[in-house]
Amino acid sequence: MGDVRVGILMGSLSDADEMSGAWETLNELSIPYEVKVASAHRSPDVVVGYARGAKRRGITVIIAGAGGAAHLAGTVAAHTALPVIGVPMSSGALGGLDALLSTVSMPPGVPVATVGIGAGGAKNAGLLAAKILAVADKALAKKLEAYRKKLARKVEAMDAELKRRLKT
Repeated sequence: MGDVRVGILMGSLSDADEMSGAWETLNELSIPYEVKVASAHRSPDVVVGYARGAKRRGITVIIAGAGGAAHLAGTVAAHTALPVIGVPMSSGALGGLDALLSTVSMPPGVPVATVGIGAGGAKNAGLLAAKILAVADKALAKKLEAYRKKLARKVEAMDAELKRRLKT
């Protein structure tokens, strides 16, 4: 797949199931990525080093998924000028609402693009990263257009199936 273009961070290995939609989407679009576990609270030096070195390693977009206080994306955004996409995990007593509010409530000047909670959010983070990259990559833009057409065909097939079921 070539040089890494997207970095995917997660605060814990337990986030991998929900975050897998991000790398599955990137795989489908043939976008090179790397995945790393690093915690804003338990390994802050690793997170800061990752964020500061990402551009030098060829990363263009960083996706960061975390639950609870969810400061991973914010910590990354504080240490890089690269776009950061935050994915709130659905863990914890509040089902991810705490992570969503922490991720989306960044102070002015330190933006984090925030997607929905959990697996669907991770998939959308992969797509958003692809759209960011596609601004300067015509081949990727064509792949994204084909992806969108494929989604439309799936909806059309569901509609046809519904109509078939209603006739019986």
